[in-house]
Amino acid sequence: MMRCLYSRIATTFAVLMLAFGGVLGWLCLATVHVHQQELTQRLNRGIAAHIADHFRLLGPGGPDATAIEELFHMLMAVNPSIEVYLLDRSGTIEAHLAPEGHLKRDRVDLAPVHRFLAAPTTTDTLPIFGIDPRSDTDAKIFSAAALSRNGEVDGYLYVILAGEAYQQMATNLWEGRALRMAGTAAAGALGLTIAFGLLVFAAITRRLNALTGVVGRLERHGFVGKLDMPAHVTRGSDEIARLARAFRLMAERIADQFRELERQDQLRRELVANVCHDFRTPLTALHGYLETMKRKSQSLEPEERDRYLDVALRQSRKVGRLSQELFELANLECPGVEPRYETFSLAELIQDVVQKFELAAEERKIAVRAEIFDGRATVNADIGMIERVLVNLLDNALKHTPSGGEIRIEVHAGVDGIEVSVADTGIGIEAQHLSTLFERRSPLGRAGGRVTGGLGLLVVKRILALHATSIRAESVIGEGTVFRFEVPAPSLS
Repeated sequence: MMRCLYSRIATTFAVLMLAFGGVLGWLCLATVHVHQQELTQRLNRGIAAHIADHFRLLGPGGPDATAIEELFHMLMAVNPSIEVYLLDRSGTIEAHLAPEGHLKRDRVDLAPVHRFLAAPTTTDTLPIFGIDPRSDTDAKIFSAAALSRNGEVDGYLYVILAGEAYQQMATNLWEGRALRMAGTAAAGALGLTIAFGLLVFAAITRRLNALTGVVGRLERHGFVGKLDMPAHVTRGSDEIARLARAFRLMAERIADQFRELERQDQLRRELVANVCHDFRTPLTALHGYLETMKRKSQSLEPEERDRYLDVALRQSRKVGRLSQELFELANLECPGVEPRYETFSLAELIQDVVQKFELAAEERKIAVRAEIFDGRATVNADIGMIERVLVNLLDNALKHTPSGGEIRIEVHAGVDGIEVSVADTGIGIEAQHLSTLFERRSPLGRAGGRVTGGLGLLVVKRILALHATSIRAESVIGEGTVFRFEVPAPSLS
């Protein structure tokens, strides 16, 4: 593509330069020609008047043919480039020395003659062109003078300053050495200009070609390969360098996004596998107990039947909880989901959530305490979502706190809102797992060597992200774990 672009640029530039050179050459030649004609007419504008003043061309009975012929021969011998004509008062040619058949017109238009005679000496209107009697179409520069007899204009002396001899000599000069040298020099200068321009365009397109090569390599590798951008492409501050730097940043971002998409896809597959595993375990147990009860319905003792039913009910609750968490996570990740903000007392909400877990905590002999820095701790958030965050964190703490332990909820004034911490005295989390704690492969779900979905913490992270805040965890093995997050405070306005 770059070769094609360079070819188009080079061809266009060469054509434009040649056209420009041709037009400029034509203008120069035309200007030189007009300047030469103006100079010749200025230098010789008084020649006709000088001849008319010093030579008697009209006698008492009219033009003196013998004297005129001798004078015309003398003038044309002295200056072969001129042609002399005697005109009557209407412009008809009365005397001339043109060879037989050379005279194409027998009359001269007097309008240019009158304009020439009326023009001041320092006129800027020169050159003035008049009719050439020896041509059907050409107009030539001339000199003219009025011939008077008895005080009245009786004719005109009309001198063509660039006659046939002059034109023939000028034609020979155009084909001479000087013009050839000038043409050669002009052609050489034009060729050097075109060559230099093509070199400049080659240097520019070389950088574009390198940039295109980088783009092609990235495209072939699916925009995830190594970006090998040549240093000379990004060097400088011109448009190509800025384009190359911008493309490099764009390519790096695309590569990062591809890698993130691959990571998210891998996490999604792991989530599906883990969730399927978590569903299969309680469903298998539920199916087994129900099938046993059906086969032994006549022989089971009431106590044993109740135990089977309790186990089946417990497994069905686990399936229901997993289904609810999976539904919540899918709903929270849908586009357009936004919190329904309202102002409420965070202290009252925490007390309500703690009461829900009192029975479960008492059964496991775990103390749950709430410490709030003021009576209300007013916040502005989606009350249902924040309740789900507290429920998931307390449920997670109960699962990983041994009997006789403690769960403590503390509320303090944070930097941008109200800070909430949920601390337990459980087994703790290893430091290498803290960075991936809120991802789909959360280590909190480890049990018996397997990894569960960790959906509860995923839901927590997504809810807080919708509130433009985040959650972080701190843990010490054998001492417990603390989860901290902030809830937006009401706006002062």
